[in-house]
Formats: sequence, C-alpha cells, structure tokens
Amino acid sequence: MNRRTAILGTAFAVGLLGAAPSGAAQKLLIGSTSASSSHYGYFVAVAKLINDSVDGVDAAVVETGATLDNLRRLQRDQIDFGLVTTNVAQHAYAGRGSFEGRPVDNRLMWVYTAAPQNVVVRADAGIAALTDLAGRRFNPGIKGSATERTAEAVFRVLGIAPDFVRGSTTDVVAMIKDNRVTGYVKSGAGVRLDASTLDIATFTPIHILSLSEAEQATLRAEMPDISVVTIPAGAGAGIPAYSTWSFGVAVSASPNLSADVAYGIVRAVMQDRTVQANAMAALRGADLADLTMSYGTVPLHAGAARYYEEAGVAIPERLQPAGD
Repeated sequence: MNRRTAILGTAFAVGLLGAAPSGAAQKLLIGSTSASSSHYGYFVAVAKLINDSVDGVDAAVVETGATLDNLRRLQRDQIDFGLVTTNVAQHAYAGRGSFEGRPVDNRLMWVYTAAPQNVVVRADAGIAALTDLAGRRFNPGIKGSATERTAEAVFRVLGIAPDFVRGSTTDVVAMIKDNRVTGYVKSGAGVRLDASTLDIATFTPIHILSLSEAEQATLRAEMPDISVVTIPAGAGAGIPAYSTWSFGVAVSASPNLSADVAYGIVRAVMQDRTVQANAMAALRGADLADLTMSYGTVPLHAGAARYYEEAGVAIPERLQPAGD
C-alpha cells in the first residue's frame, strides 16, 4: 500500500467525507489545516459541496500542517488540492524561499478570502504617504508573523527605512494610543479594518496610507508573490478607498488533476451561495471569482480557467494556464 492509499483509507475511516464513496467514483483528497481552525471547517463544507454537486467524485478532507505541508503533499501526489496562501504558493511555483531549488508545480483553483495589509498611522502624525515613514517609529507587524516579514520586504523594495519597533498586538496598540509609535501594519478582516485597528480608532483618529501609482508598479514588478489591491471606501468610519499590498488564502491543485474534474469543482464552488458562507461567515456575499483574479499569484488550473472563461471572467495574463 502506498502513502496516498494509506492516507485515503484513513480519511474515509475517520469519517471526514461529505458523502460515502461509490465503487466507480474518483476519490480526491483535500489538504486542509488543523482541525481546530475555521479553515478546516471550510474545507469540510467544500468537500460536501463537491460530493453533492460533482458527478463521479468522492472528496475527503485530510488534516494537515496547512500551506507548506499541503504544497509538499501535492508534490508527492499525496493530495489532489488544498489550502495555500497565495504568497507561499508563488514561492513554491518559482522555487524560491523554502522551496529554493525544489519548485512545486501547483495550479490555482480559487481564492476564498483575502488578507489586505493595512498601513495604519495616527492622523496627527503628519504622515501622508509611505515615504513619510522614513526614520519614524513604526511597527511592521506582529513579531514572527507573515505580516511582519512581508511588510519588511515591501519597505525594502520601496527603499523606505522606518525605525521598526517590535511587539505584540496588545503592546503595539497601546504604544500607538500613547503616541510612542506612529503606527503599524495590520492584516484587515477582508475589506474591513481589523478589531485592533478599530479599537485604536475609538479615541485616536487614524489615517490609512495608500500606495502611490509608482509604488504599486514597483511592487507588481518586484514582488510577484503579493497582490496590489484597492480597498473600497468604508473599511472603517470615514476611511476613503486606498491601495495596499495583500495576499490571499486560496486553493491550489496538482496539475495532474483532470481538467474536467477541476472544471466541475470550480463551477460548484462559484455557483454556491450558502454552503461556504455557512461554514465561514466572512464569505457571505463574497465574489470569489473577483478575489481569485485580484489575489492569484500562480497560473490557473486549465479546468478552472475554462470555467472562468465560460462565466465571462477576464483572466489576467499572470494567471493564464501554464503549458504542461
């Protein structure tokens, strides 16, 4: 028995399926994350949606170590598709970072939620642009987080050198309120400001910095692992629209997954209006196709691209399916 067969047997045995397998059905494994995560619940819902909507397929959810683990399992043919973050998926595809010299061919299916990185400053700090942060006391994100690492890389690429201050969310929020730190970078809750930023804004007026057009162009050219996005007005009370960098939480598949099956899965996911939203409230009303085109960083799976084309979705050049 090979590893894939063993994993598949275990997944069915512990009851992680949305439907019981049939004799002729193609069995698919979905790599997720820890069972304690809300994202795991999302993939259980996706498996049920697939099993109820895609003929000839039985999907099982496997608890994994999330993005890095899922990409390595894709490479070893232990899963068929699973959770990734768009920045790490791009690193794997390009053979960079943790995948230096060992690229993983993963193909984008869809993006289901986003993590825009908001540059938040005190309104009384006299800062109108990212360049004004040079030499100012500023927190790039919680120590050890993806936000911190990505923000540091962004400022490096843009040639801006703030005086970085480290700390936990609690510490940094207190420092901003006390005017010991000018501001911080904090992941948003979709297109809304996160709870800690709203806490600051209760008694301390804030300003969200926007990337200039030149900065946007530089990041698009130099940092293909992130997306440059525009957040509409209303992220918080009185906050106008702004542009920032972001990464998304997505689903990538093995290029070995058949185009017909990938097409059926993406169609079921895109046409669903209840199952996914019931599993993850932030998805209610979300435009998954738009999220995918905005945040995707690796080529689409051919079957996924076929669905988007038929649905009239414009596919950016960077997401066009790669030749096999």
